[in-house]
Amino acid sequence: MDATSQYVAAIDVGTTKIAVLLGKRAKTGDMEIVGLACSSSKGIRRGEVLNPEEAAVVVKATVADLQNRTGVYFTEVFAGIAGQHISILSNRSYINRRNADESISADDVNRLKADMHHIQLEEGKKIIHILPRDYVVDGETDIANPVGMTGKRIEGNFNIVTGSNASLKRIDKCIRQAGLSVREVILEPLASSDAVLYDEERETGVALVDIGGGTTDVAVFRNNVLVHSAVIPFGGNVITKDVKDACGLSEQVAEEVKVRFGMALANETDENKVIVIPTKIPGRQPKEILSRQLAHIIQARMEEIIDAILFHIENSGCSGKLGSGIVITGGGAMLACLQELFHLRTGMEVRIGLPVNYRACGMENINDPRHATGVGLLMKGFAHMDEHQWATTVRTVEAAPPDTIGKTGKTEKPVTIWDKLKDNIEKIFSEPESKM
Repeated sequence: MDATSQYVAAIDVGTTKIAVLLGKRAKTGDMEIVGLACSSSKGIRRGEVLNPEEAAVVVKATVADLQNRTGVYFTEVFAGIAGQHISILSNRSYINRRNADESISADDVNRLKADMHHIQLEEGKKIIHILPRDYVVDGETDIANPVGMTGKRIEGNFNIVTGSNASLKRIDKCIRQAGLSVREVILEPLASSDAVLYDEERETGVALVDIGGGTTDVAVFRNNVLVHSAVIPFGGNVITKDVKDACGLSEQVAEEVKVRFGMALANETDENKVIVIPTKIPGRQPKEILSRQLAHIIQARMEEIIDAILFHIENSGCSGKLGSGIVITGGGAMLACLQELFHLRTGMEVRIGLPVNYRACGMENINDPRHATGVGLLMKGFAHMDEHQWATTVRTVEAAPPDTIGKTGKTEKPVTIWDKLKDNIEKIFSEPESKM
């Protein structure tokens, strides 16, 4: 690899997985994703780092795996943040210019933005992002970008994203203990939106729903502005727990049953279809559950999550104003028939959000809603690089041979209970036509 190329590294610290991605800017200017490594999370709950030392062990191992395989050694990363501690405030600022005939400059706009850092915050809160909504120049309203205009008085309306200072410190500590430094912390729904939303959707109004393992993030955009962000404190893990409790399974097996056979609409399943679940315990017979019974369990919990999403859309003030409806992303978006259930429950147009606007360099597993946040963090990283005229320092060496892929970061398909019983899996999963 070319050591003079522009690289950006990003870490998506989630409840169920920690993903580290490496991006490179191609000669065409496009973003190329040259590496991805994932590991099961530790020390993280509901999207927040609770035990930095425990999480740092996983981060360090995953980063080492990615660096060994790509041959690119980096020291700075862009990190995502989410959680119920995130909130959005609205505020405005203005300046009066000495010469109304001179063109408004970027420095004038930056003065307005900088003024937001002086607002009073709740104790323990810190500003993460300052997002412009619109500007007013000498009474002329709804201006997206005043640079180049003339005028005496400029006003700016801003949305200010704040988060818990303690949570920010824990993320920073986790990454520092892994031997890296944080270049910038980025709100995960903002990153995901860059990866999966189109400009027209943000303009006409859209709710981005990121269903993760421990939380569901809701971000509402209208007129190209993030107007509302909220976190629902449950995601795919509660569905797994419901399956576990109702069917008498271990958590690992319940997760695999949900992923392999789960559907969000019970009416779309065959009421006579039986799922046979193998066991590793000697002397015990395989467990059998009806496919429709499994779907009813999943649908009931998903309807609860959708109702919570609708509550937050109502609170955003954009109910009935989302011309582009809902875009679902995150690992939970892969559940069969989820798009149809969302449409039935909300009456809105719904689509599944996949990462766009990048080149994957032959890595097919990137085009997946589970990696929307990670891809978005890379995109934000390159935008930050351009805005601040900054370039990361990397060291490149010959990459490790292919047979080392996945040994640390688990980028290969994880071994499941079915994989362990592959010698007789066909016999175990030969489903009878009817068990009723």
